[in-house]
Amino acid sequence: MRRRDFLKYTAPATILPTILNGFSVKAFGASSMLNALGSAAKDNDHVLVMIQLTGGNDGLNMVIPLDIYGRYQAARSNIAIPEGKVLRLDNYRKAGLHPAMKGVQQLYNEGKACIIQSVGYPSPNFSHFRATDIWLSGSDSNEVITSGWSGRYLETQYPDFPDNYPNADTPDPLAIQIGSIVSPAFQGSNASMGIAITSATDFYNLIDGVTDPAPNTKAGKELTYIRKIAQQANSYEKTIKSAAAKVTSQGAYPADNSLAAQLKIVARLVAGGLKTRLYMVTAGGFDTHASQTESGDTTKGGHAKLLGDVSDAIKAFMDDLKGLKSSRRVIGMTFSEFGRRIKSNYSMGTDHGAAAPMILFGDYVNQGVLGNSPALPEVTAVADNIPMQYDFRSIYASLLEQWFCVDQDVLQSILQKDYQRLPLVSGVACGLITGLPELVPEDKFLITNNPNPFTSATNITYVTGSGHTMIQIFDTMGRLVTVPVNKVHTPGTYTITFDAGYLPNGIYYARFQNGAVQQVRPMLKVN
Repeated sequence: MRRRDFLKYTAPATILPTILNGFSVKAFGASSMLNALGSAAKDNDHVLVMIQLTGGNDGLNMVIPLDIYGRYQAARSNIAIPEGKVLRLDNYRKAGLHPAMKGVQQLYNEGKACIIQSVGYPSPNFSHFRATDIWLSGSDSNEVITSGWSGRYLETQYPDFPDNYPNADTPDPLAIQIGSIVSPAFQGSNASMGIAITSATDFYNLIDGVTDPAPNTKAGKELTYIRKIAQQANSYEKTIKSAAAKVTSQGAYPADNSLAAQLKIVARLVAGGLKTRLYMVTAGGFDTHASQTESGDTTKGGHAKLLGDVSDAIKAFMDDLKGLKSSRRVIGMTFSEFGRRIKSNYSMGTDHGAAAPMILFGDYVNQGVLGNSPALPEVTAVADNIPMQYDFRSIYASLLEQWFCVDQDVLQSILQKDYQRLPLVSGVACGLITGLPELVPEDKFLITNNPNPFTSATNITYVTGSGHTMIQIFDTMGRLVTVPVNKVHTPGTYTITFDAGYLPNGIYYARFQNGAVQQVRPMLKVN
């Protein structure tokens, strides 16, 4: 998306009075995910809270691989988290969390969190703006889509919005973002599908009926007039104030934590009965090229502070929702526009990379770690990236289907392709979810190659169940080299030849996918 178009499409139709305790708030009618139930959507009060970690989070220091700790430590000896300081996960010994993430560790050990390893997409883009655009639009890296993945769903459910909204059936805003701009995730095909409440200090000013005085100047008179028009246009102000007024006491949140302050507002609106389905909140500062850790103690530093704030905010949010008897309505999700390189740099930081883990949390999230520890080479080069195990659009598809109960035909039209679904949410959320086989044990090899290393060609053998099967070949930059298999198979063992004579020497990754099952196989081409 061009910046000019971005501004054009995301400019709010109406600038509304300030709302959120120092954060601007945007209300989007009927988000894609919001009403993702098809005809059953009206009966579903589920909420998804998306936490955007802007800047590109270093997932390898967030979820530390313990089963290949030696390779991890060798690749980033100046910033690696000491093995003895890694927070352990119940019944899982292959990975643990950064020492600052005790809140998320506790949620995981209580059965209320899931970690998805190495989430990305083929041929990643390392520009902050373009990579963010890809994640929010759900596009491939080589295509530009000016609508958001949520906005496309919105249009299928509310094609006439904003005409005649709000109404008796839909009195509340159906998506709310706390932040300074309207997210492209909620962009429709022609225009922004929502309205914006664009100030910061004023969530509590709004619900308390407080208005900052306008200066007695010509500009002040114009400001007073704009506020008057905005108040007249703010059709959702009454429902937001009504929901907030129903919650008079909340749990404790950490001070000086911007994300916690945002989530506290979300909890108040959810517990107050607002039927909003989708919330977007943000935490910035994750572009950690330098001084990611302290030289004397790698468990401390800038990245530790960021992860600690995120973890503490999530834990306080879930505790608050539990106390308010609203936690069963909510699933949360962290994401960042990209991860970081495997190898650290000489500035005690990490540079723009490819895949990274995501964290899901909530009462109905299936506890577990999906995927293997990232495939790390024995000797890591500066340009080496973590190979993708799961496409980020598979996470979207899974949540739409399993949390918002989206019909498969509608799901494919929203995401424009049929992405694999993963068992992320308990079946009680939308009834029994079929077609999701149990994940294969990580010590069972479904894809191998021989010889390995190889000089020009190697035979790839894979074991597949019934249904769609795909093999993708990536280089160490995450670029998609070829897709030798992409079809429906009958169960069995198959062998293909990968001819790499035209490719330079180096490491390549063969990614196998069959339904919810995936594995990644490193392959080495030599002289």
